[in-house]
Amino acid sequence: MVERVPPRTPRQAAPRPVHRPEPRPVRQRSRPRLRHLLASVAASAALVAGSVVPLGPLLPAPQQARAADGKNVLTVAVSQSIDSLSPFLAQRLTSTSILRLANEYLVNYDPKDAHPIPGFATAWKSSADKLTWTFTIRGDSKWSDGKKATAEDAAWTFNKMMTDPNAATANGNFTANFDQVTAPDPATLVVKLKKPQATMTALDVPIVPKHIWEKVGDFSKFNNDKTFPIVGNGPFVITDYKVDQYVRLKPNKDFWRGAPKFDELVFKYYKDGDAAVAALQKGEVSFASNLTPAQATALRSAKDIKVNNAPGRRFYALATNPGARSKDGKEFGNGNAALLDPAVRKALFQAVDRGTIIDKVFQGYAVEGQGYIPPRFASYFWQPSDSQKIAYDPAAAAKTLDDAGYRKNGDGKRLGKDGKPLNFRILCHATDPNDKSIGKYLQEWWGTLGIGLKVECLDNVSDPWLAGDYDLAFDGWSVNPDPDFVLSIHTCGSLPATPKDSGATDNFICDKKFDELYARQSAEYDTAKRADLVKQMESRLYDTGYMNVMAYPNAVEAYRTDQIKSITTMPETAGNIWGQDGYWSWWSATPADAGDGSGGSSSTGVLIGIGAVVVVAAALGGFFVLRRRSTAEDRE
Repeated sequence: MVERVPPRTPRQAAPRPVHRPEPRPVRQRSRPRLRHLLASVAASAALVAGSVVPLGPLLPAPQQARAADGKNVLTVAVSQSIDSLSPFLAQRLTSTSILRLANEYLVNYDPKDAHPIPGFATAWKSSADKLTWTFTIRGDSKWSDGKKATAEDAAWTFNKMMTDPNAATANGNFTANFDQVTAPDPATLVVKLKKPQATMTALDVPIVPKHIWEKVGDFSKFNNDKTFPIVGNGPFVITDYKVDQYVRLKPNKDFWRGAPKFDELVFKYYKDGDAAVAALQKGEVSFASNLTPAQATALRSAKDIKVNNAPGRRFYALATNPGARSKDGKEFGNGNAALLDPAVRKALFQAVDRGTIIDKVFQGYAVEGQGYIPPRFASYFWQPSDSQKIAYDPAAAAKTLDDAGYRKNGDGKRLGKDGKPLNFRILCHATDPNDKSIGKYLQEWWGTLGIGLKVECLDNVSDPWLAGDYDLAFDGWSVNPDPDFVLSIHTCGSLPATPKDSGATDNFICDKKFDELYARQSAEYDTAKRADLVKQMESRLYDTGYMNVMAYPNAVEAYRTDQIKSITTMPETAGNIWGQDGYWSWWSATPADAGDGSGGSSSTGVLIGIGAVVVVAAALGGFFVLRRRSTAEDRE
């Protein structure tokens, strides 16, 4: 959820989301999605060569979902660190996915097609002028400490975000247009807007218990990770957390929709992707996501393991530093000034062979990138016109640079306007083999232009990204059915207030025309007109050249059928399990040893081919729903 993936807090307080939240996934961003160093190097080299990396013999995998005390435990391997367990700060995909399980949103999304369905609110309506929205709050929701959850909790959550900038860090874009929020009675929430807002059935804001959170002082520093269990009203309750080790949850027996079927849900951290796959083979974990092509190929023939290859909700992109700056007008960071020239950015993108990236790096487990929104969301999917498209053309790239005055010297080095050779840096996620492999290609392709590239692979790309200390970066977000959030992170309003702060921005982009279009789409209720405005925003983002989408990676994941009998994907036809817009996968999961009457969730472990992208796009072609992240991501 959007995913990052990608609003922020003061740098010294809460950590900024990592770009491509799932390796990429962004950031965090992509979303998003981690190996021992030697294994990474070997795998990357093999992927570049277009070969398959063997994982070694598949180990016998005894069922190990049942703990020593006889409880059924569903263990999910994750590769992304938790940025925060505070719903007001969390932006990374792993964090927001877990918080979706612990706290209800006003409105949820149907797993079949993501249309709005009741969540904490059972019904909603707007005034004729769309400026007043009234939500009916369900009467059968309780906080996990036994207290009744009411409209007052929702009103307090939104008002806190409206009055405290630190509480608006993660989701402030949803309440920025709110004028007043009240709870006239326990079952009624009234939101008055400054102007119409098209995301009112897509408010992806976790509602928190007022009686717990009103005791918090500085929201920028409170990560909600010291006292357990954490009080919530979702299908699960967070019971324990260890940094980069695990997050434990237990079923909320009083959840109004019914309690989950597993006795415990554990998100276990693996920095190394091969280690996570090995744990899946041994039965130490029930589920693993973000599989590489080599891992997916090896797991297809493994006993008691089912691979799910679904159209993705992420994009994978190159981001250039447009000149880091804050709302107060101060510039910071050390981005290369040559990238402020549109001709340089265009030439770099003209020298990117997306076809090779899809074939050699993703090995077919992705679709070639074009616009900002993946084809899975057909209503908003945009493609550049033939005359607008920046196609792979090395000769044209060289001419673009020549015509702009960037000539080669006698050594074949391309010189900048200052007479010095053009050399760039690109931020790379050390745990993402895709970044490393593509980085090698970029060094080759841009090297033919006479441009040098240093691939800086770091465990933590957030610090230099936040400081503006980069030239380019591998970026990506998980996109939700409503794209408002991933569009908002490129507005001028998302910039940090000062260089010492961290804003909601993904990449410091600030473009007045883009902002004007964003304001119009956010207030447009006509679905066709809004979709057209969103596409205009994508076109503008494409033309400014600060972002270049290279691919839409598939959601490639696997689970043990001797531990999980059935589980719901989203959408239910050809959908993903990890990073859903809702809590359907883990809430619906049925233990393998459960009787036939234990649950009615759908079994969706069939290996889905890449052609399913077309099927899903067609199925969603006429569908429009008002909502937004990445994780984010998007986020992150």
